[in-house]
Amino acid sequence: MLAQTSPWYAHAAQRIAAAPAHALTAPARMEWSAHPGLGPGAQILGPDLRRKRILELGCGPGHNVAHLAKNHQARVSGVDLVGLQIRRARSHHGHIDSATFTVGHALHHLQATSQTFDAIYSVFGAVGLVAPELLLAAISRRLRPGGVLAFSVPHPARAGRHPSADDRPREDYVTMPDHTRLPIARWEFDARRWNAHLARTGLRITSALELRHPRLDRWPTTLLITARKR
Repeated sequence: MLAQTSPWYAHAAQRIAAAPAHALTAPARMEWSAHPGLGPGAQILGPDLRRKRILELGCGPGHNVAHLAKNHQARVSGVDLVGLQIRRARSHHGHIDSATFTVGHALHHLQATSQTFDAIYSVFGAVGLVAPELLLAAISRRLRPGGVLAFSVPHPARAGRHPSADDRPREDYVTMPDHTRLPIARWEFDARRWNAHLARTGLRITSALELRHPRLDRWPTTLLITARKR
């Protein structure tokens, strides 16, 4: 019931109404921002992903899961809170071997599974939308030693904003396909504050990239952080 009252359910419902799901070819590149081709691709998850076990938290319609499974021969699982999104993902990419999609809350999924992963990632997904002190600890427990966490979040300084000065979430919004906006709560940290939270769970930042389109964006729009489990 929680998922059906969330903005993400409304977003998925509008997408399905506009374009019914059907089988798609896996994209040629993994994207971390809203601008295709901006920044790195899948290589930040590791130099050779063949047979690696990877988890996406907040997979949406599954395009990044499909890319990793098809083009890198990784064993990839995507989890999303909204069943409609998982239905879209399975319709689009369920034909790809080693790509699986599950309905569930990211934190609850991590707490319930006994699997460990070589890499866990989030692209404007669960990281930043679930209490960091809970989610990052759960991620760390499910990563193998040396495993990688990578996540992209809206840059806290986008459009002239300022990063949060404390550990509390603040109000943001998600834009629907019909261009209406619905409110959400988001943790908007700079790299220093993310590093402090990660360090408490045994994760160490290895890179923090600010992404922006050189012609379209005045401010950085995406913060992409990579960390490794000690």
